[in-house]
Amino acid sequence: MRNWTALVIASLVALAAGAQPTVPDKAFHDPLRGTTPLNEEPRPPLMSPTENSDVIRGRAYAQQPPTIPHKIDGYQLDRNANKCMECHAGSRAAQSGAVPVGISHYTNRAGETLGHLAPRRYFCTQCHVPQADAKPLVANTFTGIEDIRTQAAPQARKK
Repeated sequence: MRNWTALVIASLVALAAGAQPTVPDKAFHDPLRGTTPLNEEPRPPLMSPTENSDVIRGRAYAQQPPTIPHKIDGYQLDRNANKCMECHAGSRAAQSGAVPVGISHYTNRAGETLGHLAPRRYFCTQCHVPQADAKPLVANTFTGIEDIRTQAAPQARKK
């Protein structure tokens, strides 16, 4: 019996070693690369045009930085100047009609409120981006905590 078992195992190992890999029926497809082979550079998708409607969009999750509802092409935003603050500074927001910068942007890491924009909040576009009506590159199934609570509440009442 031992010889028979050893012969079967040896046959299976030899068969597996000589088997060729199977090629999938469908071509490889990645949501970001498309069907471009891994050893080639894909063509980047066209950039969506920036919206310039001044309509403020809702936020997708709590603490999300608001998007910029207008074009910012040509804005100077470097260590010497911050074009955004011409309209969004608290002292100018009323006359420009812009949303004033939040108080959190005047607070430093130690929690002290400053009389000027905090250095870590100076470069607006590190958190805020211009709005564009762009198709998502990958699927998103994010659910906010508020939605989870409202879905769970009716089930909790049944128990």
